[in-house]
Amino acid sequence: MGSNYMTDPVVFLIDTLFSLYILAVMLRFLLQWTQADFYNPISQLLVKITHPPLRMMRRFIPAVGRIDTSSLVLALALQILANFAILAIKGVMISIVGLAVLSFTDLLKMLLDIFVYAIFAGAILSWFAPGSYSGASSLLYSLTDPILNICRRVVPDLGGIDLSPLVALVLLQLAKMMILPPLHQLAGLLS
Repeated sequence: MGSNYMTDPVVFLIDTLFSLYILAVMLRFLLQWTQADFYNPISQLLVKITHPPLRMMRRFIPAVGRIDTSSLVLALALQILANFAILAIKGVMISIVGLAVLSFTDLLKMLLDIFVYAIFAGAILSWFAPGSYSGASSLLYSLTDPILNICRRVVPDLGGIDLSPLVALVLLQLAKMMILPPLHQLAGLLS
């Protein structure tokens, strides 16, 4: 057995646990930013699991308008901690600035992925259950409507066929391809 026999499972666990909690923090931030239904059961779950650290952080980090900066700071701090732990286990040394850029890049990728998956899920949901209401669909539409509304202003109406999800998915994928590689390269140069 190689040296990766024990490190790979530990890295997997660290990455999975941190990623799930960071996802919860990011979803809470996004749902709060889009003013989604606070009393939705999924929103309540996100609030309950993210409230303890955010309550403490909000004493020191004020919100800026509708932007909950303490959520963003918590997500970035957790991503930095996760990346530091994973790189330390792998024996890779990186500068603090490189670690911060790498962590910011990972958060930006997660943010773009959240929108991609939410738009994709909303489009599929509209095919199979058009006009139906559920807590999950309500949050999906609250999350994706700001992006889709921008695309709807650009894409002409094609007689009942809404191509805005397709346009949004293409634009989000282009953003991932154009923004993330230079940031990864910058993190590599700073390490």
